[in-house]
Amino acid sequence: MPSFDIVSEVDKQEVRNAVEQVNREVGTRFDFKGSDARVEQKEFTLTVFADDAFKLEQVKEILNLKLVKRGIDIRSLDIKNVETIGGGKVKQEIAIQVGVETELGKKIVKLLKDSKLKVQGSIQGNAVRVSGAKRDVLQEAIALVKGSELGLPLQFNNFRD
Repeated sequence: MPSFDIVSEVDKQEVRNAVEQVNREVGTRFDFKGSDARVEQKEFTLTVFADDAFKLEQVKEILNLKLVKRGIDIRSLDIKNVETIGGGKVKQEIAIQVGVETELGKKIVKLLKDSKLKVQGSIQGNAVRVSGAKRDVLQEAIALVKGSELGLPLQFNNFRD
């Protein structure tokens, strides 16, 4: 039976490259001279540090530009609240969402059922497996999921005939 997986993946190496580019640019820009503005990465969590809220927003803007240039969809960023740390400095955590969470998986399965397409969707860990009788029906399901705005960039892989 033909099937494919719906996943949400982000290339960690591309994120690392973007973070390095941001730190390099912040280090050379005149408006950041003498400031403690930087971005740190731990796995899929980024922490943006700056002297004040204005500089924090500038660093985040540079980060967004570098991520987009590297092919990373910024819809996968989960931006947390700004925290004040010692000396009037601020930091903000940004989590990169990887994988299809159960709640989003349920929405996708419901979307497929409501569409009356002859496909079955099942949640398998961080992916949603969609299977159907014919390849054409699966392609219609891909078009349906792409057309619906689910708020997270999705990829379709592991297509099997």
